[in-house]
Formats: sequence, structure tokens, C-alpha cells
Amino acid sequence: MTLPAGWTARRPTLDDVPAILTVVHAADTFAIGHPDFDAEDVEASLTAPYVDPTRDSWLAVDPDGTVVGWATVDNPTGVGREFVEVYVDPDRAGIVRAPLLARQLDRVAERAAERGLPALTVRCAVFAPERDWERTLRDSGFTLAKRYVRMNRSLADLPAEPPLPAGVTVRPVRPDDEAELREFHRVHDTAFGDTPDHEPLSYERWRARIGDVTAWDEWFVAEVDGVLAGALQSSDQGLDQQEGFVRSLSVLPAYRRRGVGAALLRRAFARYAEKGRLSVGLGVDLTNPTAPVSLYRSVELRETWWSDMYELVVPAAGV
Repeated sequence: MTLPAGWTARRPTLDDVPAILTVVHAADTFAIGHPDFDAEDVEASLTAPYVDPTRDSWLAVDPDGTVVGWATVDNPTGVGREFVEVYVDPDRAGIVRAPLLARQLDRVAERAAERGLPALTVRCAVFAPERDWERTLRDSGFTLAKRYVRMNRSLADLPAEPPLPAGVTVRPVRPDDEAELREFHRVHDTAFGDTPDHEPLSYERWRARIGDVTAWDEWFVAEVDGVLAGALQSSDQGLDQQEGFVRSLSVLPAYRRRGVGAALLRRAFARYAEKGRLSVGLGVDLTNPTAPVSLYRSVELRETWWSDMYELVVPAAGV
């Protein structure tokens, strides 16, 4: 599939970060109502450990020489499935989304061959307003895999934390204690072990992936009778919206339904409020067998938007 006459494609460099950000902001505003990326996110995507922008990414340039589309492959762990993102300015470049997707699928086929795999599963996200993108994916053979829901609540007039359940304590993680960070990782890895898409990650790779955390005081652990049973990881992805964000909430199976998760959430909410955040958000995988939506509703989080994840199995190049 080729680009329209007069349009061109080229590989991005770090000098293109401002132009890419303009495209992503336009795409995000159409999809979810506000920008959800900053320049550091774009740079991180172009410099990710398992991404080579000279092979894994494309820019679409219109006849006036303006960058109006960006496509990239993401695989944060270097194993398992690939994620393809195709951002376009919805007012100017909808016609190039399908050609960019085709180029990315060809690249996924090459990446499968390079890894010695017969095929790779690729996933693409679709937000509610993106009906044209959904049709493009379906026309390319993608099928619906799952739905994610974004939940949010205001932090104005946040009520005081209720007493903790008997035997439960909640405190910030100790970032200088490697043994505790290893326990934090173990709890997270174990708690998500029963989810359909879980890909185990060693402690070393997890530690490298989280990088240099600047707000360890927003990461919490819960102990039950002295045993580390739950962990909450925050993210700064909502700072542009003055939003605290819960990246993951993990409770070991033996300690679920005992108020541990709710206690961790309330403590995180209080910390975000102390820092002047206006709201808190998180994402929920509706295929998670622990049915966390009911827990999140119990702490007054409410659904604000959803996204569907579509997937396709791409045979390796030459297969």
C-alpha cells in the first residue's frame, strides 16, 4: 500500500520530536479529548531498548513538507507480542494511516524473522471516536482481543482515610532497600500471573524498565501481619492534567478480599492530594479475572472512556 501522490515518508530522528509531538497531541485530542504525551515520552519511544527508529519507525510528510503522521513499534520487554502505534493528524492525514500500518506490519514480519520466530502477534489500540481506524484494522485482518477502561475520580474534598483493616499496614516503599524492591517486584509479578496477557519479567529487567523514579513517595506497599502482601506503583503520566496516576495495583492471591487493595488506593489518593493533584486515574483490563472494577468503584473511581485492543498474527518474513 502506497502513500498518496505528493506525500513522502522518512525515518524520524530526535530532531523531529517537536513535530511528532504536534501530531500526537492532535491524535490524542481527537481520541480522548486531551493530549496524553509529552516531549519526553516521544524521545523515550525513539530511544527505547528494543526500538531502532531507523528501521522501526516512519514519518508521513504531506506535500507542503509538514510531518502529519508517525508510526512506530513498541515492545517494552523485548519478548512476546509487538505493539504498533500509528498517530496521524485527524484533520489532515487520515488517508495515510492505512499505508503506515502496512509498513509497520511488514516490519513486524521482519522482526519475527530476526528473533527466529515463526510469527508475532501485533496489537493496536482503538479509542471510541476512531471508527475509521477500527475499520482499517478490521480490513487488515485484525480482530478484537480485549477492552480497557480508564477510570477517574476528583480529589476535591477527599474524605479522610478510614481505619485500616486488622493486621494491615500501608507505607511508602523503601527505594534504597534492594531486598524490598525485589519483594515489590515479586508481589507484582505473582499478582498478575493469572491474567491472560501476563509476560513474566525478571527483577533485573523490571528494574531497568522503571528507570530513575523521581517520586518514590507515591509508591506504596501493604503488609498483612508483617508479610508484604500488596504493592502500588504510581506513574507521572497524568501530570500534564494535574492528575495522579496508578500504574499498577497488586495484591497476592492469599490476601485478596481483605481490604488491602482499597487501603493502598486510599493512601495513594491522599498522597496525590497532598501534592496538589486535582484528580486520580487508572486503567483497567476487563479480562482481568480478579474483576478489579468493583474494587475501584468502591473507592469512587468511575469509568470515563474506553479503548479496544485489536490483534493480528503476522507470519515472519520468508515464512
